[in-house]
Amino acid sequence: MDQAHVIPVCFTDALNGAGVDALLDIIVRHFPSPPEGNARPFFIGEGDDETPFVYSDFIGDGKKPLRLGHMFQMQGKQRAGVTEIVAGDMGAIAKVEELHLSDVLHDDHALDHVHHKALPYPTPLHALAVVPKTRGDEDKIAAVLARIREEDPTFKAHFDVETRELVIYGLGEMHLNLVIERIKNQGVDVETKPPKIAYHETIMVHAEGHYRHKKQSGGAGQFGEVKLRVEPLERGGGFEFIEKVVGGVIPKSFMPAIEKGIRDMMRQGVVAGYSIEDVRVTVYDGKTHSVDSKEIAFRMAGKFAFKDAFLKASPQILEPIVNVEVTTPGNAVGAITGDLSSRRGKVFGTDVMSNGTAVVKASVPLADMMDYEPTLKSMTKGRGSYTMRLSHYDPVPEQIAEDLVAKFVARQT
Repeated sequence: MDQAHVIPVCFTDALNGAGVDALLDIIVRHFPSPPEGNARPFFIGEGDDETPFVYSDFIGDGKKPLRLGHMFQMQGKQRAGVTEIVAGDMGAIAKVEELHLSDVLHDDHALDHVHHKALPYPTPLHALAVVPKTRGDEDKIAAVLARIREEDPTFKAHFDVETRELVIYGLGEMHLNLVIERIKNQGVDVETKPPKIAYHETIMVHAEGHYRHKKQSGGAGQFGEVKLRVEPLERGGGFEFIEKVVGGVIPKSFMPAIEKGIRDMMRQGVVAGYSIEDVRVTVYDGKTHSVDSKEIAFRMAGKFAFKDAFLKASPQILEPIVNVEVTTPGNAVGAITGDLSSRRGKVFGTDVMSNGTAVVKASVPLADMMDYEPTLKSMTKGRGSYTMRLSHYDPVPEQIAEDLVAKFVARQT
C-alpha cells in the first residue's frame, strides 16, 4: 500500500447518501489520525534569521491582536455555533479582516512572523486573456481576481504591458472555467481568448534616418529636424541613446524630447506593431528655428527619424523561446519528443527516473506551446506534467514574419 500497489476506490452518491456511511467508517479505520501525524514545524523570522518555533495556543497572527467572534462548523448551507475547534476539525470564523492564506494564529504578539515553510504548489501554465464586455468593469475584475489570488496559490493574474492584456493563469481549462464563472457571478460579463504572444522587433544592420517636422497653422509654428544613426545591439542589450551633435545645431535642452519620440516609436513598433529592443541610436545632426523650435517638434522629429532609419536597417521580428521540461511515464517518451519536434522544438535530452518516469528537456517557441496542456494529457492519459520558463528571443521564420506584418498592415487600414 505504501508503494501505491493497491489504491482503494470508494463509490458514494452525494444526492441520496448511498455509501457515505461506509466511506466514513473507512476513513475512521484506515486514515491517519491528525493527533498522531507529524505536525508541520513552525518558524519565526525570515531569511537568515529564520529559526524553529515551538508553539502552544493560537489566538493572533503575529502582526496585531485579533478579536475572534463566533466560531462555526459548516454543514452544507447551515452553520452550527461551537465553543472550540480542535485538531482535525474544520471550522469557520466570521468577520475577521486582514487574515490571509498561510497566516498562523498564535498567542504571543511579540514573536516575529510565525509561519510554516511554503508548500511546493504546481506552477499555473494554462493562460487566458480576459476582456470585460462593458467598459469600466476593469476595476471590478481586478477586485475579484485579487480575492481569488488570496485564496488560491495556484492561480495568477497580471496585466501584460507589452500585449496590453489582462492574463489569468491556472492549472488547466477547468480551473480557469471556474474562475471565469466566479467573475460572472459577481455581475461582470467577460470574454476570453488565447493571450497574445509578446513578439519583439529589432534590426540587423546599421542605417541612418532623417526627418524634418515643420508645421504652420497661422500662429506659432513648429520646427525640428533630426538626423540619427541606428545599429543593432546583442540580444538583451535593450536600448542605448547617444548624443553626438557638434556645433550646437540642436540645443541640448531638446535632447530629452528627441529621446522621448524615439521611445514612443519603440513602444508601438514599426513593421508589425511589437515593441523594439536591442538598438543603439546616435543623434548626430539636425536643425532648429529661432522661433518655431520647441519640444513637441523635436519629439515628432526624433520619432519619425528613428522610423526612417529602422526601416532601412533590415528589421526583424523576434519570438520568445521557452525552456520546457515534461515529466511523463516512460512509455510516452517517443510521443512526447515527436510532438515537441513538430512544434519547432529542439529536444536536448531525456532523464530516466528510478520510478519509471522520464523528464524530457527541450526549447520551444512559446507560440507553439499555447495548446500543449490538452495534448499532453491525451498522450500520457492524464499522468504527464510540464513546466516552462522564458529562455531567450530568436528570429521568427520568414513565413510567420510575413503573416504578422500583413495582420499589422490590415489593422492600420
